Amino acid sequence: MDQRQHAFEIFQAGVAAADPTAAVAQHLSGITPPKLIIAVGKAARAMAAPAIAAFPGVQTLVVTNYENASELAGAEVLAAGHPVPDENGLMAGQRVLAALRAADGPILVLMSGGGSALLPAPVAGVSLADKQAVNRALLGGGLEITAMNLVRQQLSELKGGGMLRAAAGPVTALILSDVVGDDLAVIASGPTVAPIGTAQEAVDVLQGAGIWDDMPASVKAHLAAGQTPDPLPAAKNILVGSNALSVAAMQKVAGVCTVLEPVEGDVAEAAKVICDQAGPGVTIWGGETTVVLKGDGRGGRNQELALRIALEAQARGWSNWTCLQGGSDGRDGPTDAAGGLVDQGTLARISDVDGLLANNDSYAALKEAGDLLITEATGTNVADLGVLIRG
Repeated sequence: MDQRQHAFEIFQAGVAAADPTAAVAQHLSGITPPKLIIAVGKAARAMAAPAIAAFPGVQTLVVTNYENASELAGAEVLAAGHPVPDENGLMAGQRVLAALRAADGPILVLMSGGGSALLPAPVAGVSLADKQAVNRALLGGGLEITAMNLVRQQLSELKGGGMLRAAAGPVTALILSDVVGDDLAVIASGPTVAPIGTAQEAVDVLQGAGIWDDMPASVKAHLAAGQTPDPLPAAKNILVGSNALSVAAMQKVAGVCTVLEPVEGDVAEAAKVICDQAGPGVTIWGGETTVVLKGDGRGGRNQELALRIALEAQARGWSNWTCLQGGSDGRDGPTDAAGGLVDQGTLARISDVDGLLANNDSYAALKEAGDLLITEATGTNVADLGVLIRG
């Protein structure tokens, strides 16, 4: 079988294993019929469908990204911006808060990755523009997801257990994890679990990343005040899908293969780690890397990681190899690509790969090579998946 085709089939197996409709459907039988259903995240629409079928007539709010925001019978679908929050997300946050406060019975929350940006609900004194500035600084600061969400939680009425504080009834949450290690406090910034840390710890994170001075004055003032919230009501949180389950599904399709530990951290270092451990045959992995923005190009962590693996492979003298690195949601950064599908001929098809990488313009580089991974939005989100095949 052609290596590129085989790599794509392995990747698709991982995406299919994170099917949000099936993941939710198999967990609904033991749930008390709710009075309100709230679905938030990139997989929100697909997660809501089986819940609506199981509990017809229940008020249902779906908040998802624009690419996944088609109509759904029985639900009010609200589209919002991702990865940077927008005005539609602000209005969606207000609708969700109002519905939670008005609920007269059990509440079913369906949560998936992307919910943090999709549902901004700024604390008093902090504007949407302020939150947008924070988000841009966090995304460009090279912070891993836990650190970013620690900060986001301190600036939101919904994150870090905010849904529980607002809810008039008991909450059950079915959660599709896009976070390595499946820490429920990190997924979508943990709206149904206790916060990751304190306001002072958020300050420490921002100062450690060198972006404290980039914070709006309102954000600095709120974090410096360091208010301690009241204890949270109890909630029932159930994990229904994850990156690890998708990697296991990829392994079944790949057959005999090397399975790496979750890949995290800076993309340049991650590329070296992957290539250090990848022997002949098939190597697979999951995870979520980070990129420090130094230029104004377009791309995302998956596209840049694919290119850096190509550079590593060239430096090691490899031949007859193929690598696919993609986001399980079908979107990588602010582009229409999921990632990259590269091989031993990729770099020769790019006129100035070093210059483009220096400008964080991995999209332009891969487009020139004809090696963008285009899948369209998948309707799910369990972080990133990678495949390397060496002949």
